[in-house]
Amino acid sequence: MDFEIIDFKREVLDKSREIPVLVDFWAEWCAPCKVIGPILERLAAKNVGTWVLKKLNTEKRQDIALEYKIGSIPNVKLFVDGVVVDEFLGSLPEDLIVKWLKNAIPGNFDAQIQESLDLLKSGQAELAAVILGQVLEVEPGNMEAKVLLGRAVVFTDPDRAESLCNGLQPADEFYETAEMVIQCAGLFKKKADADLLPEAPVKALYLDAIESLANQDFDAALEKMIRVLGENRAYDNDGARKACVAVFHCLGEDHEITKKYRHSFGMVLNV
Repeated sequence: MDFEIIDFKREVLDKSREIPVLVDFWAEWCAPCKVIGPILERLAAKNVGTWVLKKLNTEKRQDIALEYKIGSIPNVKLFVDGVVVDEFLGSLPEDLIVKWLKNAIPGNFDAQIQESLDLLKSGQAELAAVILGQVLEVEPGNMEAKVLLGRAVVFTDPDRAESLCNGLQPADEFYETAEMVIQCAGLFKKKADADLLPEAPVKALYLDAIESLANQDFDAALEKMIRVLGENRAYDNDGARKACVAVFHCLGEDHEITKKYRHSFGMVLNV
């Protein structure tokens, strides 16, 4: 995709009245620009519908560079409604750019995201899924909404949940939640095809624990998974431990079930 600006007024000023426009001021001789450029392109691809990326070569468009007082590069400016609302200088690492974007980009759906989180915590996943689906219809690149929708549907549609959460990297903001969803989806596939699991004395108990998890009986699922850990820690590539961590993350550290099993989970790991 060609991000280079041809018509600054049309592609940046006018476009920013429809959607935030991130402009990367750069030049061929600038080594840091060549580092940050691919990062911005990758983030733009992940956030289609939320903001767009454009680039301006300051050597070729000195008039624009002068107008916006570009003294050093890379200089990244965010345009909203035709004006600069935020910016940063230099080549930041990807995780810091993601944090900057979260603070800088206007959040059109913050209220809906928070409502969905509250619904998920209260066990109303179906209603949360409806709200998150509506957000993604308007803003398909909203990664938080995608991951939360994966969390909302993982017990009813594991394949869809896994698809929604694939592709995130450890530095991504919602990586931990995405990994929790993917872990649960993988367990449900094994429940559907027990031949995917190795034969061992704990196999039946492990499958029973997965069944409890699929039924959202988190209390029973944790109790059984911790028993599996005590009998065969390495079974299914440390699957029981990963399952417990996923449940704790899903419920939150303040949930009564998490508090009930955190101690015994820690104890069996340290035996």
